[in-house]
Formats: sequence, structure tokens, C-alpha cells
Amino acid sequence: MPNAIESVSGNGQVSTEVAEPRIVGFFCTWCTYLAADLAGTSRIKYAPNVRVIRVMCSGRIDPQFVLDAFAHGADGVLIGGCHPGDCHYQQGNYNCLRRARLLKRVLEQFGIEEERFRLEWISAAEGDRVRVVIDDMVEKLRKLGPLQLKRGPALVRGGSGEQVPQEVGV
Repeated sequence: MPNAIESVSGNGQVSTEVAEPRIVGFFCTWCTYLAADLAGTSRIKYAPNVRVIRVMCSGRIDPQFVLDAFAHGADGVLIGGCHPGDCHYQQGNYNCLRRARLLKRVLEQFGIEEERFRLEWISAAEGDRVRVVIDDMVEKLRKLGPLQLKRGPALVRGGSGEQVPQEVGV
């Protein structure tokens, strides 16, 4: 199994577990977060792999938030926002869309597969769509396996302005 993790217990038995993907979800408070709430109150079951971070608008998600999520162990990042034209802040979801397109190219440069980052428009009334999107993303990430970031040297500016090599991740 490519996604299996072997561990040895105290009595010497080896057990094999399938690694469960960890997903960070940035959800717009007006639409996708309310849809997730609706899914919960409607008792719609979906994979528990997502840790939701509520944001006022998908347009306020800094690309650094996504990079930090991957750097701190997320196997995938899901951004959920209002449908285009329905943003409570007029242009927020269009800003998010522009950033997401650029971010996909950056993630590709880091060797992060395209399937690990996803942007979805989910309105407050689409509780079942939350289930469909999350379950689909979890299934795709299970097939991909855990994210293996390669750490390498990067150049950072020292106090006097010179470039100093430093070992960093994403």
C-alpha cells in the first residue's frame, strides 16, 4: 500500500494503517461556512478530514495562508466562497479567483500537485454540496498519499543585505 504507515507496538507487533489526509478549509463566513453549518444541522455526513477556518470573505485569503497550511502539514487546502456575483463584498470572490490561479502556478513550482488545492463556490443553501466536495477531495488525496515536501536551501537577506543560505521548507 503506497499510503500505508507501518508502526511497531510495544509488544513487537507491526500494524499497517492508511494515512488519512489532512485538509485545511478556508470558508467564507456568508456562504460556504453557513453551508457547512447547514450540513451539520441537517445531519449530512461527510469526511472529518477538514479543519475549517472561517474568514469574512474568500477575497481576504492571503496566498501565504495557503502556503503556511502546506508547510505545517496539510495534505490539501480547500477554499470555499460565494458564487460569482453573490459576494457580500462585491469583488471578493473575483479577487480570490485571480489569486487562486496565480497560487496554482506557485504550488506547481514547489512540486505540489494541482489536486491538493481547490477553490469551490458553495452558497449557504448548498449543504449537500459541502459533503460532495469534501468527500471527493478526501478520496483524491487518499490516492495521492501524504504530501512529501522537499526541503532545500533558500537565500535570505542578512542584516547587512548580503544573501545567506538557509535551510527552509515551503
